[in-house]
Amino acid sequence: MLPSISFAKPETPKKGCVVVLVDESLALGTVAFAIDAAVGGLLPRAFAAAKFKGKEAASLDLLAAGDFDRVIVVGIGKSADDADWLKIGGAAMAEIVKAKAAAADIVLDLADAEVTAEHAAGFAEGLKLRAYAFDRYKTKKNGDNGDDASVNAKLTIRHPKPQKARSAFRRREAVADGALLARDLVNEPGNVLGPVEFADRAKALEKLGVDVDILGEKELKKLGMRALLGVAQGSVRPPRVAVMRWNGGKAKSAPVCFVGKGVCFDSGGVSIKPGAGMEDMKGDMGGAAAVTGLMQALAARKAKVNAVGLIGLVENMPDGNAQRPGDIVTSMSGQTIEIINTDAEGRLVLCDVLWYAQDKFKPAAVIDLATLTGAIIIALGHHHAGLFSNNDDLSAKLAAAGEASGEKVWRLPIGKDYDKLIDSKFADMKNTGGRAAGSITAAQFLARFIRDDTPWAHLDVAGTAFESPKNEINQSWASGYGVRLLDRLVADNFET
Repeated sequence: MLPSISFAKPETPKKGCVVVLVDESLALGTVAFAIDAAVGGLLPRAFAAAKFKGKEAASLDLLAAGDFDRVIVVGIGKSADDADWLKIGGAAMAEIVKAKAAAADIVLDLADAEVTAEHAAGFAEGLKLRAYAFDRYKTKKNGDNGDDASVNAKLTIRHPKPQKARSAFRRREAVADGALLARDLVNEPGNVLGPVEFADRAKALEKLGVDVDILGEKELKKLGMRALLGVAQGSVRPPRVAVMRWNGGKAKSAPVCFVGKGVCFDSGGVSIKPGAGMEDMKGDMGGAAAVTGLMQALAARKAKVNAVGLIGLVENMPDGNAQRPGDIVTSMSGQTIEIINTDAEGRLVLCDVLWYAQDKFKPAAVIDLATLTGAIIIALGHHHAGLFSNNDDLSAKLAAAGEASGEKVWRLPIGKDYDKLIDSKFADMKNTGGRAAGSITAAQFLARFIRDDTPWAHLDVAGTAFESPKNEINQSWASGYGVRLLDRLVADNFET
């Protein structure tokens, strides 16, 4: 469960849990000043005693201050931009959860600066993102974010223009909900969320007005998606491709296509992974989760864009029927692929879905997301996704959207020298290029399935989709990375 968030005009609370903000000057806004008077001038003394400086996302919790159960002070730093307000909201939610407060009044006024409606909406989005906890399989609700009652808190944000703040939050709440859907999908265990079950979750977006088609095994064979089917053939769980269409733009406007890798569990197949840490491979569908969350966000906020989300859903398992190293498969494009390592399976799923996306929809741009390589974690760690692209303009737009949303990307090279590494003696290409430049050769593989006139970007999210460092707006194993990034990309560049 998540908190209920409402907006109201400023007034001075008399009791309960209250949250106020200060910048690094530590000057109190009008309501905060009245609260301080009610508690006998306690706040400045508490600031001094705790050496509280009002730094961004720093907090101070005063227990049983006068008639208040708690007075929580959150710092905003010297000056806060849009992305900062997200973090500040998350920091406030962390203290509310820690306090196990059933309700809280949050006063957004400062002594020397205006908190705009958009700032308030960003703050509220941070509250919601930070409150998330995946505890549905716990019989006792005492997980990452405290007990269930605290997560269910009733939060009232007091702002001088509550209607404008509420309106601004409506859009941002849709995006937050999309990110939380992506977190849910990545956090689900593999025995619960297989390809069929994931496809059902995608199908549920129809209630928001998304057109959803589910392609089953017969349709995939007819289309010639033999690279994708080769990955799936070792599992008793059949593959699916979900095609989600949101038609919010002009009727004849070319759509933007988003393609997600959806390996619901990746054992490595015959090239089996080591046992240690294999449980994390339930998250190998983080790209598909982000695409699904994005499509929910676009539909929920009625985005003025034509967008198509396509996700290839398989399970990669070792079996008597599994594909072998040395096998050669024919992709939907007609190009042949020698399988060198069955654990390099995500690119085999993506290549067919990428070709289908271009063939079917003639998109204005294609962006794919995949937890594709461990090599990207070695290169970039857990703070940036790897960006590979054939288009400088699209890359610049993704980088700008990453900075604005806080979901950052870093561009790496592709080129002919790397492309040679995936040439095969027996087929048009092989599915790995060796240990060196592993993320780049994976991108080079995908590039062979992109038509020359299609702007394309590949995001390797292996380091950011799950097990990334916890921060002010996420304490979950799954991050939901990609939803806010791509929504910002669409809002800034593709909406009419």
